[in-house]
Amino acid sequence: MPIVLAIAVMTLGAWLGAGFEVAAAFTAAVAVLVIACPCALGLATPTALLVGTGRGAQMGVLIKGPEVLESTRKVDTVVLDKTGTVTTGKMTLVDVVTVRGTERMDLLRLAGAVENASEHPIAQAIATAAAEELGTLPTPEDFANVEGKGVQGVVDGHAVVVGRESLLADWSQHLSPELVQAKEEAQAQGRTVVAVCWDGQARGILVVADTVKPTSAQAIAQMRELGLTPVLLTGDNEAVARQIAAEVGIDTVIAEVMPNDKVDVIARLQAEGKTVAMVGDGVNDAPALAQADLGLAMGTGTDVAIEASDITLVRGDLRSAVDAIRLSRKTLSTIKSNLFWAFAYNVAAIPVAALGMLNPMLAGAAMAFSSVFVVGNSLRLRGFTSTSTFFAPTH
Repeated sequence: MPIVLAIAVMTLGAWLGAGFEVAAAFTAAVAVLVIACPCALGLATPTALLVGTGRGAQMGVLIKGPEVLESTRKVDTVVLDKTGTVTTGKMTLVDVVTVRGTERMDLLRLAGAVENASEHPIAQAIATAAAEELGTLPTPEDFANVEGKGVQGVVDGHAVVVGRESLLADWSQHLSPELVQAKEEAQAQGRTVVAVCWDGQARGILVVADTVKPTSAQAIAQMRELGLTPVLLTGDNEAVARQIAAEVGIDTVIAEVMPNDKVDVIARLQAEGKTVAMVGDGVNDAPALAQADLGLAMGTGTDVAIEASDITLVRGDLRSAVDAIRLSRKTLSTIKSNLFWAFAYNVAAIPVAALGMLNPMLAGAAMAFSSVFVVGNSLRLRGFTSTSTFFAPTH
């Protein structure tokens, strides 16, 4: 603005110094001031943000703030939680294997009672299956959730431990050879195995299965088209994780990660010079979502994860993450093009006005046109198309 005012004063002086009439000199100076009115510059960013975020809301992508747009431009790595993000997260109990001398019903009742006190998807799958088969489950005493490993408690006088083998090892218990074989066979099929121990003896395993979301493979392919490297991050067994990764087309797998260590994985990738986006849905994902350069939370997940994220994906479809990144990049590109044309327009028109080749009334009309141009360019974002055919452009 100071430069424009100085140019207007110089224009007035130059015209008067050249012997032109005062009216002509003032007309040229006023034309400079009118044509340089920065309305288009002021509209360039807010109009694009308004249209872009509005279109995102129509597609189920909620962007928290303008700084998010800059983050999406730099992202080159996308870290994906497995359960509830790549997979449906709806676990079902598919098999029960017991050691000799242990009844299947006893295993289900004791394990189901302890798992019923947990909110983890695997725990709820086991508890639901046990309740459907046995009816009302007993209430555990001294229940404790061992983060990232499993649960433990006392049921009908039995000290019950349900979870990973590492949790049983903490109690100096190990799976028998037949249970180890059954576990390895289940994991080879991409299933998750939970060990059950009570009264100081490993009694059996519970096999639960999750299914990959039908659109996850397509979403991963689209991420690669955007130049992004997908990484699967999970606390699950590595064999299971690699089975899921192979199914959807992910090459890099980081498995058997404790919840608190997910943040360290994100920080390590950032230290390697990568700009990281994290997609997750659970309580355990919240710290990693906050640590990532761009956090995307599934709207079907927990409130804690949503609060920690930069973008909320209302649908549970992983393609929404692709939509979010594409739309954010397109919005940022629109902002930059708006600023460029608004600024270039002023730079090109000011000399024309200073030379007296532009009447103030025409300058006013041209200035208004530049604002209309910026608004029109921003409105083009309404035609942004989702990767999901379910969400067609709204006009």
